Amino acid sequence: MQNQMILTPFFLDSPLPGLESLAASGWLINKPLLPDGEMQLRLSGLHSPLAELTQQALSSGKRPVSIAGDCCATIGVLAGLQRAGLDPVLVWFDAHGDFNTWETTPSGFLGGMPLAMLVGKGEQTMLKALKLTPLAEDRVILTDARDLDPGEKLLVEAAAVVHLTDVSELLGLTLPDGPLYVHIDTDIVNPAEAPAMNYLAAGGPSAGRLQTVMQHLNRTGRIAAVSVSTWNPEMDKGGQSRKVGMGLLETLINDGATK
Repeated sequence: MQNQMILTPFFLDSPLPGLESLAASGWLINKPLLPDGEMQLRLSGLHSPLAELTQQALSSGKRPVSIAGDCCATIGVLAGLQRAGLDPVLVWFDAHGDFNTWETTPSGFLGGMPLAMLVGKGEQTMLKALKLTPLAEDRVILTDARDLDPGEKLLVEAAAVVHLTDVSELLGLTLPDGPLYVHIDTDIVNPAEAPAMNYLAAGGPSAGRLQTVMQHLNRTGRIAAVSVSTWNPEMDKGGQSRKVGMGLLETLINDGATK
């Protein structure tokens, strides 16, 4: 399948120009002028065109591949998938759960909430702005989420979301029926190999183990969309984290990666 790369060079509502060097011929750049106002309004100004670009890619027979600086961009991708008539299974790779609500967050960080939002928990302002219907919890697989806040951990345990603490468990898991939407937060990689992350979490899988899992998902032939939440380019002086993150993406989406 032909991939349509879509780059949103922002961390939340702040420009992240260091990501723009990723763009190659044929990439679409989602870089709108954001409205004045509070963060969620500004983020919706990013997510709305991302949803349109995602839907357009699918309508033209291409697979949307979104790259952005944070996990909230998944809202735009999922909205585009739904507009194209897809009800995906979401496979979410992250060192964190992103499953906080205003009641559980110790920091108030909006970027720690998007997965909870996508299943209808907590803050819903940005989903409503895009007319997005929350996913059923049992169509979400979260791995490895090794760094959970206390209240967030309780929410994950109580949810019907499948939480795999070891990414290798995906190799033997029977996935629910339907197209796959795979989201990768590159901070899932052990920081010894990919250290240029805003929120480091000790431990975690090696890039090699993740490559095996990405290859497995590629071989299913069911991946309809992919999104990546990147490393911090300003911290990645030697380019190691970029190399690791883009290598995982390459294995996941390219036909030649499984041959």
